[in-house]
Amino acid sequence: MTNNGASDFDFLFGDWRVAHRRLSRRLVGDNDWREFAGAMNARPILGGLANIDDNWLDLPGGAYRAASLRSFDPQTNQWAIWWLDHRHPHSLDVPVLGRFECGVGAFFADDVFEGRPIRIRFLWTRTDSPSPQWEQAFSADGGASYETNWIMQFTRQ
Repeated sequence: MTNNGASDFDFLFGDWRVAHRRLSRRLVGDNDWREFAGAMNARPILGGLANIDDNWLDLPGGAYRAASLRSFDPQTNQWAIWWLDHRHPHSLDVPVLGRFECGVGAFFADDVFEGRPIRIRFLWTRTDSPSPQWEQAFSADGGASYETNWIMQFTRQ
């Protein structure tokens, strides 16, 4: 990773097969993980200060498409990440904000899940390996503890 952070997501550019593991139910102590396949293509935009990916998710209840948009702010050395789900085409999720440190990207946001305030955490790990990983976790206690509810393992096509 470079010092200025604008190239933090360069590892992600290209075509990927994605192995998904997602909890069936979130924030209820569920241990039922669902596994499904997916694919993703990521590329830079805005001269490298942003990037976008196009996702296909073969969710057991029905396949769908989604996109991530990431934008880098050189003033704060921070990324913002938005998620757009084609099943809700007029709504962007709350952006998570953060940066990479020591090869791990940590991104956070406050949101609401099923009527409850939550803290969201995205983690990008193993970004220097042939199989990077992303995970999402929710916290119902303001970030004191997190429940990981979605893991994506990437394999380059």
